[in-house]
Amino acid sequence: MEENRWFLSIIQDEFRDGKIDLQSTMKLLTKMQIPFDFAHVKHVFKKTVDKRKEQKITIEDFRAIYETIVHRFEFYELFCTYSQNGKVLADADLSEFLRREQHEAKDCETIALEMIFRHEPIEEVRKRRQMSFEGFIKYMSSDDCSIFKKDQRTVYQDMNHPLCDYFISSSHNTYLVSDQLLGPSDLWGYTSALLKGCRCLEIDCWDGLNDEPIVYHGHTLTSKLLFRAVIQVVDKYAFAVSDYPVVLSLENHCSPKQQEIMADHLQFILGDKLLTSTIGDSVVTELPSPEALKFKILVKNKKVGTIEEGMLRRNTDCRGETVEVSEFENLTDDDEIDEEVLQKPKTVKRKGASRPSSPPPKKAKKKKNQIAITLSDLVIYTQSMKFVSFEHSLDNQKCYENNSIGESQAQRLLKYSAKEFVSHTSRFITRIYPKGTRARSSNYNPQEFWNVGCQMVALNFQTGGLHMDLYNGKFLDNGGCGYILKPEFLRNQNSTFTPRNVGRYSQPVSLSIKLISGHQLPPSNLSKTNKADPLVMIEIYGVPEDQAKKRSSVRKSNALCPRWNETFSFTIQVPELALVRFCVEDEISVVANEFLGQYTLPLLSLNRGYRNIPLLDKDGCSLGPASLFVHVWYY
Repeated sequence: MEENRWFLSIIQDEFRDGKIDLQSTMKLLTKMQIPFDFAHVKHVFKKTVDKRKEQKITIEDFRAIYETIVHRFEFYELFCTYSQNGKVLADADLSEFLRREQHEAKDCETIALEMIFRHEPIEEVRKRRQMSFEGFIKYMSSDDCSIFKKDQRTVYQDMNHPLCDYFISSSHNTYLVSDQLLGPSDLWGYTSALLKGCRCLEIDCWDGLNDEPIVYHGHTLTSKLLFRAVIQVVDKYAFAVSDYPVVLSLENHCSPKQQEIMADHLQFILGDKLLTSTIGDSVVTELPSPEALKFKILVKNKKVGTIEEGMLRRNTDCRGETVEVSEFENLTDDDEIDEEVLQKPKTVKRKGASRPSSPPPKKAKKKKNQIAITLSDLVIYTQSMKFVSFEHSLDNQKCYENNSIGESQAQRLLKYSAKEFVSHTSRFITRIYPKGTRARSSNYNPQEFWNVGCQMVALNFQTGGLHMDLYNGKFLDNGGCGYILKPEFLRNQNSTFTPRNVGRYSQPVSLSIKLISGHQLPPSNLSKTNKADPLVMIEIYGVPEDQAKKRSSVRKSNALCPRWNETFSFTIQVPELALVRFCVEDEISVVANEFLGQYTLPLLSLNRGYRNIPLLDKDGCSLGPASLFVHVWYY
C-alpha cells in the first residue's frame, strides 16, 4: 500500500491528460532516477502499444513497463527469503542478510541502518527502520553491492616501499591516439592517460623549428606537438586523479641546444613539481617511496655521471656543456636492437676527449649523439640505462638506473631466465615496451610481464580490447592511484619464485562464481531490435597454471533480462597475481561472437556474496545500466 502511494505520488502529475508518449516515458523514468537503456525501454514501450492506433500508454501501462525494467525476479526471490511478510525487511532482517549472504564480518546492524537510510525511497518505511522491495532493488543495484571491494577503491596499501616494489601504470608513445605510422599526435593522449591514473608517460623528443623541440614518432608521418605544450598538459593534469609521482620517460633525439630548451621548459612550467634533487641523503643507496615523492614529477632520461655529481653541478653554469654517447648506447626504445650490439661496452666521454683506440663493430654505428648537461642533471632517480644482461646488471647497475626492454627480448628472457628476471625486477625498475612491428598500435599481454615483477609494462592506451581490459582491471586496485604494491615474492631479492614454478609461494584459492542473470545488456549491433543471444565468458589471467576460461550457455533473443543460474569453479594457485574477466558476447554463429561488454578486476578485489557487475565497453567506458548479477564465494 505504501509503495503504491509512493509510486502514484511521483507519476500521477505526468498523466494529467490520461496518457503519455515514448519521450514522456523516458523523462518520467529519469525523474524517478531509474537507470535505463533507451533501446530497451523503446522496445518494451513498442510491445505495449503494438497494434494500437495511438502510440501512447496509460498509467497502468507505465507501471507494467516500470516493473519490467526495474522489478527483477532474482532480487524478489532474495527479498522474500529474508522478509517476514514479503513486503518489507526490518533492520534485523537486512542485518541477517548482510551477515549470511554478503559476508559482512562486523557491525552488520549499523551497516543495515546505513543501507536503509541511503537507499529506501519511501519516507514512512525509512522512518520505521525498514526496507521495502523498492529500496532493496536500489541497494542491490548500487555500488554498495558491487563486486569490487569498497575498501580497495581508495589507497589502502603501504606506500612507503621503494619505487621498484610497485607495479606502475605506464603508457607507450602516449602522444599517439591512433596508429604508429600515419595517425595523429594529440595532447589528449596525455590528458586521457593521466585521467586514467597513468604514472609513466612517454615523450619522443625531436628538434623543431624556431628552436622549439617537438614530440612525434620520428621518421613516420605522425603529426607533431610542441614539447612545451605537452609539459603544460602534464602540469595541469599530473595529479588530477592520483597524488603519487609521475615519470616522464624521454626518448631524446634533440640537439644539445634544444635539449637545453627542454630543460628550461621542464623547470619553468613544472616549477616545484619537478624533482631536481634527492630526498634526504645525497648518496642514493635505495629508491625513495611513492609516499616520499607525492606530487613530484621525475624525468627519465640518460644521465651523465652519478646523481651526486649532478647535484654538485646544479650550483654551476653548465649551459653549452655536453657529453657524447656512442650510437649503440643511444638506440631508441622502438629500435630492434641486435643482441651482439647489446653486449658491447658503453663509450661515454666528455666532448673533446680522445676517441677509443679500437672502433666498435660494424653493427654499432660510429655516429655520436650528445646529451646536454642541463637536461642530464634533471634526472634523479630514473636514469635510463640500456639492458645488457641480468649478470651485468647485478654486478654494475645502481638502484636508480632503469632498464627498458623490448617485448620480443623480454619474452625470450622470460622463457629462458625467469628466475633471474624476477631477481632483476626486485632490484631495478624495468620497463617493457611493444615491438616495433605493432604499427596499428596493438598491444601484447601485460600479464606475463607482471608475473615476473616488471614495474613499467607500457601499453598503447589508445587501443581498446582484451589487453587494455586487463590493464585497467589491474590498476583499479589501490584506489586507481597508478601504483600497486607487488607481492612479497616479487619484492624479495632472494625469491625463488617463477611463473612456471611457484613452489612454496603457492597458496591456492578455490573460487566459485554463480552466474545468475544479466540486466539491460547492450543490444547487438547486428540486430534491428534490442535482441541479442548473450553468453558470458569467465576468464582467469595469472601465472600459466591459473589461465582458465569457462563459457556459459546462450540465452536466445534476450538482452533485457537473461537468466543463467550456472555455477563455475576455479582453483587458483597464485591469487596475488590473478585477474578475473567477465566478458559478455552475442553469439552470431557457432564460430563467431560479437563483443557486448566486459569487466575485469583483481581476484583479491572480489567481494563475496550476491554482487552486481557493471559492464564497460571496448574503450573502458561505462555501459550503465548494463550489468551482470552473480554470487561469489572463495576460500
